[in-house]
Amino acid sequence: MKLMEGKRGVIFGVSNTHGIAYGIAKQLFEAGAEIAFTYAGEVMEKRVRPIAESMNAKVIMSCDVTKEDEVKAVFAQLEKTYGKIDFVVHAVAFANREDLTGDFINTSKEGWDLAMGVSAYSLVSLARNAQPIMNEQGSILALTYLGGEKVVANYNIMGVAKAALESSARYLADNLGKYGIRVNCISAGAVKTLAASGIDGFGKMLKAAVAKAPLKRNVALEDVGKTGLYLLSDLSSGVTGEIIHVDCGCHCVYASKEEMDLITR
Repeated sequence: MKLMEGKRGVIFGVSNTHGIAYGIAKQLFEAGAEIAFTYAGEVMEKRVRPIAESMNAKVIMSCDVTKEDEVKAVFAQLEKTYGKIDFVVHAVAFANREDLTGDFINTSKEGWDLAMGVSAYSLVSLARNAQPIMNEQGSILALTYLGGEKVVANYNIMGVAKAALESSARYLADNLGKYGIRVNCISAGAVKTLAASGIDGFGKMLKAAVAKAPLKRNVALEDVGKTGLYLLSDLSSGVTGEIIHVDCGCHCVYASKEEMDLITR
């Protein structure tokens, strides 16, 4: 019997086969899970639907996570199709491109509200609507990044949004624990994805990560996908409120030997 056989859930945020959400979906599907997919608008549907259909999805729906009625519609359909579900993956984030360059101090109120709404509050909305139809020992997983803990050049408002996301996950873990539902985050290392391409100087971030990381490489989608599988399966039955770093150890190093050598020359 496969690890996720008989398990059903939904992923918000798959956009293509190069993203972290896809890496998690692939691992779940290969482990026997039934996965529902959402997409944001017609343009994204053209990308998401072929992926969803390749994984035999029974539910493929449009959903703007900032609109409560659309979120409710998704979970109503999931209940109609599956009855109960076992997991939810939150892989949704957005910020205006101009807010991912220059200085954070110049972030507009509109840019702040947009990034926080899409990237952080949406987790609260998804969790609230998921809880009534989640099985005990259900699992909710969100994706974050080191920029939520430390300053990363040009990550700016997205770093603040990720910090809010991580804190929200801890509060949700406390709220939902009485229902047997776990809430965790994966803090993935820098991965060359469509979303990451919007960050100014991302190529340098990838090189810096290799220099700093103890494993001396960038994290792969498979690395993150396997950790997602662990957190969404019964293997992590006692884990909640955690931020698990999957970044080849980059988060634990203040300055690598290579960096120190450059400073002393």
